[in-house]
Order: sequence, then structure tokens, then C-alpha cells
Amino acid sequence: MQVSVETTKGLERRLTITVPAEKVDVAVKSRLQQLAKTQRVNGFRPGKVPVTVIQKRFGQAVRQEIAGEVMQRNFYEAIVQEKLNPAGMPAFELKKDSQGEDLEFVASFEVYPEVEIKDLSKIQVEKPVVEIADKDLDNMMDTLRKQHATWKEGKRKAKKDDRVTIDFVGTIDGEEFEGGKAEGFQLELGKGRMIPGFEDPIVGKKAGEEVVADVTFPEDYHAEKLKGKAAQFTIKVTKVEGLDLPEVNEEFAKLFGVEDGGVEALRAEVRKNMQRELEQTLKNQVKEQVLKGLLENNQVDLPKALVDQEINVLRQQALQRFGNQQQGNMPELPAELFEENARRRVSIGLLLGEVIKQKELKVDAAKVEALIETTASAYEDPAEVVSYYKTNKELMQQMNNIALEDQAVESVLAEAKVKEVKKAFDEIMNRQA
Repeated sequence: MQVSVETTKGLERRLTITVPAEKVDVAVKSRLQQLAKTQRVNGFRPGKVPVTVIQKRFGQAVRQEIAGEVMQRNFYEAIVQEKLNPAGMPAFELKKDSQGEDLEFVASFEVYPEVEIKDLSKIQVEKPVVEIADKDLDNMMDTLRKQHATWKEGKRKAKKDDRVTIDFVGTIDGEEFEGGKAEGFQLELGKGRMIPGFEDPIVGKKAGEEVVADVTFPEDYHAEKLKGKAAQFTIKVTKVEGLDLPEVNEEFAKLFGVEDGGVEALRAEVRKNMQRELEQTLKNQVKEQVLKGLLENNQVDLPKALVDQEINVLRQQALQRFGNQQQGNMPELPAELFEENARRRVSIGLLLGEVIKQKELKVDAAKVEALIETTASAYEDPAEVVSYYKTNKELMQQMNNIALEDQAVESVLAEAKVKEVKKAFDEIMNRQA
């Protein structure tokens, strides 16, 4: 086998490979002899068909089949010989393929780039230092109460966060318009569901009272005929309801699966969950800064094949989010929607891969164990979840990959300029939201 390597452009390579005629012809002859033993041809007994007859009938197809196998096999031998690392599948072009002559073909493909990690100390990371204060825990308990609150009708005036039931009629220049009328409409005040100015007159009104709201439809309103139009809504309040928050007691604790220990046990469980979410949030924020620093300080040539693969992954994930498992139900989403994100993800993968290579990192089993336990702790039966992960090869491989990536990020962080900054719990968690 003779091999010549040509760099055509950037990461593109072109291999011209020549395979001796004897190797190809022998393989073709052997395949034809095998066919002669199995093919049924009129006028000949099974297994007694002359090779010349098989040659006339199947010769061209067999030679094409052998040529394909020869190209595949010799391509892989060639890239090993030339120490090339393809980033995608090659495109083959058969140049010569005649009996008695050397087979010649061209393989075109991209290679992985040479990645150089520059001075990691140039990466700057702000590491938040956060403690969960008692007031943070109290706020979370209030949130839980609101999640389990019920609406209770009252005779008082409506205020923000109340739910009102209303009848209304909208007019423009004294004429009612389509879609501007409703009865028994429920509206939570302060949520911003209606156009500006609609809710304001309702605040302070009781059931049975009527108000008029002067409003102007926004210029970007979805109904073309109403864009920018001034309108009046006559609104009658028929019911005012306020949130009835449950008392924090043993019964309330049982709503969250806390059977023993009452309120204090619930608060301890809630604090533990808050701590777990906080740690994950802080980890993600620091990791994002590390990755951003790596990208800003290291330019990488990206193989188109890898970017295209990542675009396809992102496209499939988008389809799944849309709840559409059958791609035929909607047109293919354009690659441009995903290209920027795909390029970023490929760049990060290449850079972290080089960090792992340079630092000779191996998967830390203890980190994998910790990841699984952290994931499982959010479920009702953590032991069952841990067992499920450990018996699922695909999930374990995912955890191994995540652990190794985390180790690479920690390795970069160890050399970066890290500044610790005290932050409040709600500041960090609100930023996440």
C-alpha cells in the first residue's frame, strides 16, 4: 500500500492510497469462488457452477463490493501509519479499479486540531461564598405555605396578590370589539396578565362594585386591529378572594413526608435541600466562568464534521422539548439556530479534552459516587436510585463523563485567579432563576 497525504485547507486532509492489484484480484477471485458454491444457476448442479459463469453474472457487483471493503480497511491502516486523527467519516472517491491494475482511491476528511492550552493563570473567577441564614429558611417556609395555600372569599377590598372574579366589557369609541368581553373571569392581581392600566382600578374595590379602566393597547399587541388603540373597559367585581395560608405545624410537615419530628424536622429537611441546591448553583456558576475563561484565552480550529454532529444533537433535543418524537410532523429546524451553541460546545469539549490529556486525569471513583448520591438525594428513596444508576451502564458512563469534566474544571480552577466574594442566598438563587 502506498499513501500520500495532502493538506487541502485548514483541518482538511486528502489521502491518495494505492493498493496492489494482486491483493484486490485475489480477494475478488476468492469471493467469486464462494458464490460458485452457493448460487443456483439453471443447467448446473448446486455447487458445480463454473467460476467463469459466476464471473459473467456477478463479477462487476463483487468487484464493487470488494473495492468498498478494500477502501475501508486500507484507509484505517493508512491513518494509523500516518498518525492522523480523523474528526469525522471520510468521503471516498475511487480513481482506478480494473482487473490486473493497482486500485487507487482518495479519502477526504478532517482531522482533530492541535489544541494548545495557554496560561491558565489569566483566567479570572469570582467564587461566591454563601451561607443560608435563618431568614432565608423562613422565606422558603413561606414559599412552601403559599404553594399549599387555598383561596378564601372575603368581603374586604381587593389588594395585590388577591384573586378577583370579574365581568367586563371593552369598547373603542363607544363600540364593543371582538374579544373584549367576558363573564366570570378570574384574575390574580399583580401578575401582569392584562394590558397596562386594566388592573389598577380594581385594586381597592369590593365585590359588587363597578369601575372603568382607560387603557391603550400596546403597539406590539397580538391582535392587529387593536394595536395602539385607546379603549375603555367597564369592569364589575363579583368576588374577592385572598390566599389562606396553612399553619406551620405537624400536619403541615406531613404534607412533605416528614412523619416524625414535626416542624423542626421539616425545617432541617428544607435547609438540607436548600444547601444541596445552593451548592449545585455555585458549582455551575463557577464552572461557567472557568469555561468562559478557557474560550476567551484559547482559540481552536473547529472541524466542520464535529460542529455538524453537535448541531444534529441540539436539533434532536429541541424536537424532544417540543414534545415531537416524529420528525415528519414538522419541518427540520435550520442549522443556523444551533450553530453558535454547537461551536461553543465543540470548543469546550476540545479544550477540556486537552486539559484532561495534559494533566493525565483519570475518572475519580469517589467523585462518581458523590455525584450519584447527590442526584439520588433529591428522590424519595435514594438507595433505590443509587442502585438503579449502578446497574445501568449508560447512566454510569454519563456519570463518569461528568466526573471527569468536573475534574478538568477543578484542575483549571486550581491555576486560575480566584476571588472569593460574599453573597446573599437570595441573590445567588434569584440570579439562577
